[in-house]
Amino acid sequence: MMQTATFTLTFTTPAFLGDANQNARWRTPPIKHELRHWWRVAYAADHGFRVNVSEMRREEGLLFGHAWLENDAFVQDGRKTKTAARQSQVRIRLDHWNEGMLRQWPQDTTVTHPSPSVRMPIGSTLYLGYGPLTFNRNSSKTALKANAAIQEQEQATLAIAYPEATASLLEQALWLMDRFGTLGGRARNGWGSYHLIPAHPGKEVGDKGLPLRPWRHCFDRDWPHAIGTDEKGALIWKTAEHEDWKSLMRTLAIVKIGLRTQFRYTTGRGAQQPEDRHWLSYPVTNHDVKNWNALRLPNQLRFKVRQTADGKLVGVIFHMPHLPPPAFKPDREAIEKVWRCVHQFLDELSKAPNVRDFCPRADRTALQKQAQQLKSVRLQRIVE
Repeated sequence: MMQTATFTLTFTTPAFLGDANQNARWRTPPIKHELRHWWRVAYAADHGFRVNVSEMRREEGLLFGHAWLENDAFVQDGRKTKTAARQSQVRIRLDHWNEGMLRQWPQDTTVTHPSPSVRMPIGSTLYLGYGPLTFNRNSSKTALKANAAIQEQEQATLAIAYPEATASLLEQALWLMDRFGTLGGRARNGWGSYHLIPAHPGKEVGDKGLPLRPWRHCFDRDWPHAIGTDEKGALIWKTAEHEDWKSLMRTLAIVKIGLRTQFRYTTGRGAQQPEDRHWLSYPVTNHDVKNWNALRLPNQLRFKVRQTADGKLVGVIFHMPHLPPPAFKPDREAIEKVWRCVHQFLDELSKAPNVRDFCPRADRTALQKQAQQLKSVRLQRIVE
């Protein structure tokens, strides 16, 4: 038996979703990838975070399709036959695959960056969207690198069909997608934020509670599986309300610049050992680590933009802690100290910040250079 859930998917910030020609286009594969990610999180919470990864991967493969399981089989004409591959049992459909309609980037606001190598204010959206966005030296403006982006308030009808037996976890994954999900390039910085509105009233899905776990416990595995908690509650913060995504993305840029540059580098290229800031995300321009070569470490701190009931926007910042992969030779003690500083930094922005009150490991000179713009930010812990 199959069930179907239908939603209106509406973007609250521009989305950098591209096709093979680098043109922005609505597509289903990124949505399926997002659904699989949050299904794993829902699976981990459903198992009390005591997860056998091999068993989870098997269930995931049977549900979403695979080409790797060695012990999969199907029954046909009363006979059990082994198979090396299986199609997905989850069907995803968009009512259109239109190109994105945002073809010219709006005028950018600027933020201050304390690094000596940054000699002038930089575009706030450029900072959070570098890659899909570029700096046009001729016009001194931020521009789209590709032909277009999907603009905010663009929407499509999304239909998802799935086996009735799998409904509990899939519907929880859809609920988590609505609360925390983003799509496309630079999605962890808040681009491609969206919300899912059920097409039929009374057909809301999921909401079995947040997948919360003490943040230090989350370092017992190397994949994102929970939102961290500390003695104050969930590691989720929100900004004040903003009238539009451009002003909100400027606020998020200020937050990200501050939490990164509070960690001072003592070396340049070819560092023999990773420094504090390397554990936030990697690679870092002009500050590589000798033995990390082409490794990539995505930031565990994620941004999401939500729309309020009255049409305004708030930024949501949340931490999904996990240990970096073994190739990084992670120093758990050092990593925990770094993230403790990040949590303290975000909590400090709940009031008029004073550089004296930030983490003792923080670079107070860098924070002092940002003092004025940091005072424009107000965050608060939220309980969901």
